[in-house]
Amino acid sequence: MNLQTLITDLQLKTYTQTADLENIIPSGGYASDLLSCVMAGAKPGNLWVTVQSHLNIVAVAALTECCAILISEAAEPDAEVIARANEQGVPLLGSSQGSYQLVAALSQRGIN
Repeated sequence: MNLQTLITDLQLKTYTQTADLENIIPSGGYASDLLSCVMAGAKPGNLWVTVQSHLNIVAVAALTECCAILISEAAEPDAEVIARANEQGVPLLGSSQGSYQLVAALSQRGIN
């Protein structure tokens, strides 16, 4: 399942201007709010679910080569975070749902 389909199905907000979301296919998922855990455990191509919305999430996603960041619980990234994500080519998505609900929904759609 590609990111554009996930965005539509889960009614996700898109913060960044990634042009080709249909060609981004998550290889799996990773959920954590601790950046050190993400750096140690996320795999390239993972869709990362977190409640964090600060600037450091973009650096961690770029470092781990996550395919996108999904910010849960209606946490809002500021303009600097969005600009950095655009610069780094990291799709930044959002939802009002909790992390648990999002992970369950992703799992139901084959993102494990």
